[in-house]
Amino acid sequence: MEKTAAVPIRRPPASAKSEQRIRDILHMARQVFSEAGFQAATTTEIAQRLGVSEATIFTYFGGKRELCVRVISDWYDEIIAKVEDSLPHVQGARAQLHYLVHTHLRHLLAEGPGLCAFILSEGRARNDDFGEVYAGLQRRYTAPLMRILAQGQADGDIRRDMPLRLLRSAVYGPMEHVLWDAILRGARVDVAATADQLVGFLWQALQPPRQDALALARFRGEVRDALHRLQASEASENKDGGTY
Repeated sequence: MEKTAAVPIRRPPASAKSEQRIRDILHMARQVFSEAGFQAATTTEIAQRLGVSEATIFTYFGGKRELCVRVISDWYDEIIAKVEDSLPHVQGARAQLHYLVHTHLRHLLAEGPGLCAFILSEGRARNDDFGEVYAGLQRRYTAPLMRILAQGQADGDIRRDMPLRLLRSAVYGPMEHVLWDAILRGARVDVAATADQLVGFLWQALQPPRQDALALARFRGEVRDALHRLQASEASENKDGGTY
């Protein structure tokens, strides 16, 4: 995996005891961040819940921000691994898009709105030290969708008149709005139904423009232009006629 961080994440001793301690810290940090958010969460709270000293946290992590980055990185690793394992078995661009949308919604909501809000907000936070880490995670996470879109364009299933980066935003943007709406309203999301509705809408937008629709639009434009020329000609004739 390529190095994406300007400031390296601390590498603790690789003993079995240390690895278990790291897992315990990350598990508890995930809970605390989900409940309190990044700003209100403290390493003191995480340590107290674990029954260890705060110094123990700093033995393995450089601070709260580094711990936050690791929690988010692990979350991304989980969903990326699931997608990379299952997506190759899904056939067709539309079916693959549906799988991605459904998996994205389900995984973000699986542990409740607190973790969802934490991932959506802190996962894109601008930070000089770890900004490259976040950018690298986003590239890895969106890579499967970019491949689907690129292959869909090559096969003629996806429109080619827009760049892939805009098509990517057209997919993830509506999903994020759905998730934030659910978080702010405290509403329960029917993931299956929401995924079906979103994909139905998105697929219409992603498909190549219909040729008959394009022809009709061109015809209407030609008629409109001809009408404007006729009106301009009549206006000119009326003006000239009024001079006699």
